[in-house]
Amino acid sequence: MAFRLRLDLFTALVLSFSPVLWAENASKPTAEPTLDPATMHSLGLYWIVQGDDNKNARIDVEYRKVSVDKPAAWLKGPPLFRVEKGAHKNEKGKSALNVPPEAWLFAGSVLMLEPGTEYELHLVLIDPDGGNVEKTLSAKTASEPAVPEKLTTFHIAPGEGGGTGSAQDPFKGLNAALGVAKPGTLFLVHTGTYPGTFEENKSGEPGNPIIFRGAGDGEVILDAKDKEGKNAERTVTATDIHDVWFENLSMRNGTYVIVLHRSQRIVIRRCHISGCDYGIMCSNNTKGNVAGFFIADNVIESYKTWPKPDDDKDYTEGYGIKLTGTGHEVCYNRIRGFADGMDTCPSEHCYAIDFHHNEISEMQDDGCEMDGSERNTRCFMNRFTNVFQGISVQPIFGGPVYIIRNVLYNVDHEPFKMHNSPSGALMLHNTVAKARFALCLWTGEKVRNCIYRNNLFLGTEADYMYENSAPMLDCDFDYDGFSMTKMRDCLKWNKVVYKTFEDLKANAPVEKHAVWLDGANVFASGLKPPGDYTKQFDPATIDLRLKEGCAAIDAGEPLPGINAGFAGKAPDLGAYEFGQELPHYGPRK
Repeated sequence: MAFRLRLDLFTALVLSFSPVLWAENASKPTAEPTLDPATMHSLGLYWIVQGDDNKNARIDVEYRKVSVDKPAAWLKGPPLFRVEKGAHKNEKGKSALNVPPEAWLFAGSVLMLEPGTEYELHLVLIDPDGGNVEKTLSAKTASEPAVPEKLTTFHIAPGEGGGTGSAQDPFKGLNAALGVAKPGTLFLVHTGTYPGTFEENKSGEPGNPIIFRGAGDGEVILDAKDKEGKNAERTVTATDIHDVWFENLSMRNGTYVIVLHRSQRIVIRRCHISGCDYGIMCSNNTKGNVAGFFIADNVIESYKTWPKPDDDKDYTEGYGIKLTGTGHEVCYNRIRGFADGMDTCPSEHCYAIDFHHNEISEMQDDGCEMDGSERNTRCFMNRFTNVFQGISVQPIFGGPVYIIRNVLYNVDHEPFKMHNSPSGALMLHNTVAKARFALCLWTGEKVRNCIYRNNLFLGTEADYMYENSAPMLDCDFDYDGFSMTKMRDCLKWNKVVYKTFEDLKANAPVEKHAVWLDGANVFASGLKPPGDYTKQFDPATIDLRLKEGCAAIDAGEPLPGINAGFAGKAPDLGAYEFGQELPHYGPRK
């Protein structure tokens, strides 16, 4: 007892002469937590906290619907993610966020929410060294854009000028209608072909857009092919505008079909985009204002084939959708025949973007790129079939970037491309079935602060089950399921080889709770990993729901806000909980 008393007195004396040292381990927010733009199913936010040099603080999250009657019960959300110091800055060392060098950025999303719904978010900063703080925020998820009740309607028919815009005397050609375009205008575009590039340069207002919509009397074709049969550079130019919608149109034969640089609140819905190298493009955000796109229920297709030809030097060029900015929703699209299906790209504002329920196939490079993301971008519940690489984070800047419940079947190379030293990727509950390596990563650059949980990786025959040549720093991979028909070695991690699955679980620094699967008996559909990646599979036939009794059931780790409501003793591995219905992928009818 005397020794304990002397020790306590000594500690108190040291701390009394070291207030700065003590304060560095206590946490103190630099400002209030800040919400990112909402999407339909996600609410993202961040909070900057000073101190906590010993990294033992955490920020727990609860959420509930706002109710005028009895308050709803609080539900656990994912805790905020501790972003690696300095990783939030882009490749030029810049960021729109002012995070002091001595501070931590915590960021994260509450996920799988209901659209158009008010929520309360309760944040609790907990630090054993002091500085506990609680904050409650209110936020509303986004809704699908709804057509205003009062619109002024005009009609457009093919032609080269003239007309009054009435049903009996429609404007002749799209450009002829622009003179009367103003907020609250609906242009019904009638069947036929509209040649050349359409330059839409008028804007609507929030909640009162300008709408160009196919009238429903036949296919409306915006065709940019010139008289010599060559594609124009663009089919539609919609730059530096806001609150404009394009619906039920076929747009084709431009190198770029529709370009949206520096624009806001653009809707592209139920359109057919084809005959192009690039479908929807927005990579220029120099004004920092790109925000609020809604891109849904479209068919976007190009000419690239599967597998990629060995002599194709341009296989990495061409994207279905490529965008930057904030607050975008890209959902229920069918994309095929490009290099990349859907991508983010860097700017000083690239966050709060959701890709979900898309059907992607025949990609000669990446199914999806989250490249250039900063924080709270999310790729969830998509299906990728016949793709060279799966989902890329090459790189991301701090994160978190959420990659959740995606299905990837017949991936040639890496399911998750983690090149160029990404920091902050979270791969959770994905299902991958492919030829050769179940999982691989071939790069010499560092991967930092990334997490894998509850994924399924099924391969066939290769030198390794999981070959990883990257230096892995502060990465936490566990509770994943694996299968191979034949392998020489099991895992290569930070240059150390683990020969068998038992060796991996006993001695590797990762995958202590990994599960070995019989690859021929994982899926109720009877599907197995493809033996030949050059074969082309029909995405509609890819059903990777679990088979009753397989080892992936009840083998996952509970993750707050990610897998609540699981049916058995624990969450199941992979994209689907046993017995659930298949999600809808691609355009809704």
